[in-house]
Amino acid sequence: MTTVDPNFSDVADREARKARLFTRINAADKWFQVLGLSWLTPILKAAAGDNPQAQVKEIWRLLIVPILAICAFLMLWATLAPKVQTSLGAVPGPAQVWEEAVNLHEDALDKAAKKADFEAKVAELNERRIANGQEPRERAYTGAPTYYQQIWTSIQTVFFGFLIATVVAVPLGIAAGLSPTANAALNPLIQIFKPVSPLAWLPIVTMVVSALAAAEGGLFAKSFVISAVTVTLCSLWPTLINTALGVASIDKDLINVSKVLKMNTYTKITKLVLPSALPLIFTGLRLSLGVGWMVLIAAEMLAQNPGLGKFVWDEFQNGSSSSLAKIMVAVLTIGIIGFLLDRVMYALQSLFTFSNNR
Repeated sequence: MTTVDPNFSDVADREARKARLFTRINAADKWFQVLGLSWLTPILKAAAGDNPQAQVKEIWRLLIVPILAICAFLMLWATLAPKVQTSLGAVPGPAQVWEEAVNLHEDALDKAAKKADFEAKVAELNERRIANGQEPRERAYTGAPTYYQQIWTSIQTVFFGFLIATVVAVPLGIAAGLSPTANAALNPLIQIFKPVSPLAWLPIVTMVVSALAAAEGGLFAKSFVISAVTVTLCSLWPTLINTALGVASIDKDLINVSKVLKMNTYTKITKLVLPSALPLIFTGLRLSLGVGWMVLIAAEMLAQNPGLGKFVWDEFQNGSSSSLAKIMVAVLTIGIIGFLLDRVMYALQSLFTFSNNR
């Protein structure tokens, strides 16, 4: 009669648990990459005992090197900034910028408290009016927007313009990719209008929107529509071009299969064209969103529309001793939000495609 060595059984159990752990880590790695946290994977693998020497090299490459680069940048910034004198004083270093970021946060909290107090007083006043048989009055808060409200305004605007651009660009790109005639018709327009600066579009858009929306009180504010349409006109081209390229590069055998199966146009597009072209379409969408974010800031600055661009311009015009630091806070905010917007699009790309583009 044979007996099973209990030590062998324990080793097998440990190996099975380790294998399951590595499977979970590899599954989580996909989302770490989406979130820009790919350095977590080698740390977890090293902690689990998977070739620690190789994982240390990955930790050095993915985490330590970027941290050292950021530290070197901050040291260089802190050293050189005081040596550059402007009309508003020396260029602020990292410490001054951080201080202004804290001040903007505290100012936002203070403004939010004032708005809440105003709304509470209006509600109390209307309760008294109703008790006396009078009609309540609607009173809008007229205080300056907080820094966070300006950020949210810019994000809403860029997504609205980006959505319009996507709705316009994807169908046109599919048509251009499927039909040589449609491609010949669209290509000259793309080549002419793609290089046009947002600063050139903005006056035209402002006049057209003002003419079409002569009266106030519409669904969207004029400034919002002007900024969003400017974003649309400048950001639709990468999506259109990449969609057309993705559709045109579909395997011809798939097209032949659709003909054999006698698929109608709708089924052909939804079942064959879009799934095959999605990686390039999402690449175009990511490029379009990045372009739209850059265009929006310029449009807000030039047209003085609410948002981060207007905040930067107002601080430039303000000319106070803290203006430069506040502008640099806004610059860093714009960069961070741009990175996060790209991560959002990459997350969607990872959900809907099998592309490994990052």
